[in-house]
Amino acid sequence: MSFPPYSAAEFRRRAMAQALTLGDETWREHGDSLLNPSVIPHIEGMALRDAAVLIPVVDDGEEARVIFTQRTATMRKHSGQIAFPGGAVDDEDEDVEAAAMREAEEEISLDRRFVEPVGRLPQYKALSGFSITPVLAVVQPGFELIPNPAEVETVFDVPLSFLMDPRNHERGSGVWLGSERHYYRMPYEGHNIWGITAGIVRVIYERLYA
Repeated sequence: MSFPPYSAAEFRRRAMAQALTLGDETWREHGDSLLNPSVIPHIEGMALRDAAVLIPVVDDGEEARVIFTQRTATMRKHSGQIAFPGGAVDDEDEDVEAAAMREAEEEISLDRRFVEPVGRLPQYKALSGFSITPVLAVVQPGFELIPNPAEVETVFDVPLSFLMDPRNHERGSGVWLGSERHYYRMPYEGHNIWGITAGIVRVIYERLYA
């Protein structure tokens, strides 16, 4: 059975078909790791804390949409930035899927009854000190999103087809911790998706759609 290329059904099929094994270390071969190879040895020497983010792909017919959040300006870290719902993995979390869904409930009230985890990406190793597992998920319609005002300024969605079009993957650079770093950015209707979030989107493209 074939599905439209950017439907949630096709996303599910591709996510479940990818070969991802426990302890997968291919993070070095994808996304913005390729833009900053000099950073890899530094990251490998860091003690990273486990975290998880949910990649919520809404089943909206032939044109799936992906949910993003914008952090509040008052947050101590990553204030105002575009992000996927997520955070640190707690000892009480059964696995990274449970952590990602818990965080999505806490941040935007996304009821996990609507969420179907369909795969993972290799961990994203961040200089901020986290090893982030992106949890790929299909979200069925009928949910209600309520941003937690302590963490989330607003919630919006972007067509999966836009995100999976490499022509929308711009590159930028800036100085961080005294060195030039390169990153992806994907501006969409006034939202500047960049940094870790855009890096994860790029990995989704490279692993599932390229």
